Amino acid sequence: MNDRAEKPAGRIDDQAFSELYEKYADDVLRFSYFYLGDRQQAEDVTQDVFVRLLTHTPELVPGKEKAWLLKVAMNRCRDIWRAAWVKRVVLGSPAMELTPAPGSMDDALERQELLAAIRKLPADFRDVVLLHYYQGYGINEIADMLHVPEGTISSRLSRGRKKLQDILKESGAQ
Repeated sequence: MNDRAEKPAGRIDDQAFSELYEKYADDVLRFSYFYLGDRQQAEDVTQDVFVRLLTHTPELVPGKEKAWLLKVAMNRCRDIWRAAWVKRVVLGSPAMELTPAPGSMDDALERQELLAAIRKLPADFRDVVLLHYYQGYGINEIADMLHVPEGTISSRLSRGRKKLQDILKESGAQ
């Protein structure tokens, strides 16, 4: 009997799933939270990502599992972000709940202002900024993940930084 016949179609084995969940669930949750700014929605996205992993049996390349999970999370966050009822601005939300405790109140305010500014970026810029600066991916890795040329990623990073700077100036944060 071959390996394919032993494993039900459309399912990842339980041990592999558990290992991926243990290793990457916090990263998916944090990424989703930074993207959406809402803990409950971020938890829902995280659950959706891992349900998709269980039900779609993707071809995961060893060493690139996190990239696949974050790409699915990003797509799910985009879907939520686009929903009309989410497009309202929520002021005063505890945007830093999942990040390490800041050294001072000024640090916390700066981080909240930065997160608010990142959320105002168009999706293409927001995705690249979060993947590069928050998740630590390089330009070539982001290009592979998003199936976009490296030059486009570089351009989006550069324009995203400029737009962030403009948003922060408008809000008086700089």
